[in-house]
Amino acid sequence: MTDDLAMPSTNSWFGIWLLPGLLSLTAGSMDVIGFLGLGGLFTAHITGNLVIVAAHVVTGEAAQWAAILSVPVFMLVLCLARLSAGGFETIGLDSLRPLLLLQFFLLSGSLIICVAAGPDIDPNAAIATVAGMLAVSAMAVQNALVQVSLHGVPATAVITTNIARFTTDVGTILLGARRDDVVAARERADRLWPSIAGFIIGCCVGAVCEARFGLRALALPAGLALLALATAVKSNASDGPDLGHRALPSTRPRQL
Repeated sequence: MTDDLAMPSTNSWFGIWLLPGLLSLTAGSMDVIGFLGLGGLFTAHITGNLVIVAAHVVTGEAAQWAAILSVPVFMLVLCLARLSAGGFETIGLDSLRPLLLLQFFLLSGSLIICVAAGPDIDPNAAIATVAGMLAVSAMAVQNALVQVSLHGVPATAVITTNIARFTTDVGTILLGARRDDVVAARERADRLWPSIAGFIIGCCVGAVCEARFGLRALALPAGLALLALATAVKSNASDGPDLGHRALPSTRPRQL
């Protein structure tokens, strides 16, 4: 049924490079801004918070509430986003643009709260925890839309598995293995590098912005989310309603 929906093709330049790159920029900048400005909270690499909580527990220090809540909030929102996407598909609507819009609203909410709280916001305060959970929720929505609405696109909110897959594929190419294996490795690498590069660049730019502007730098991931939404709408208008996405499961590295 999803093949009949008006989704951008993941074999197009939009699906291979532009949207994954924008989403990775968003996640990279959000992750580093949250880490620097919200007391070490990981909003994209969400499992990093488990390490932080475990370290605090073992050392007898008080764990940050945002870090404790991040994983269950992430899981809950991810599940709700998946259910919502299924609902859109049931009535014949694509899920990509609604989920991108939701992500933008969540990031904008986090930005508004942090700006309203002022530059001296306490990372342990309830208002900071709410802002952090909105950012975590935005990253959960991004994970959902990549897996549900963009089949064949690698993960954009975490890059550990992407780097492992990319490096393995480079090794396969250098070994000059069977022709079919080399061709498949080249195709996967071609889809992986925009997400890897986007996340790294997003981290670097986000760190600079946070150092200069504090949590007002959250305008960067919010703006990138809006840009991703705008390009998705424009791509749909340009490609026409008959262009469906094509599932390419072999090009997606499995997330750990």
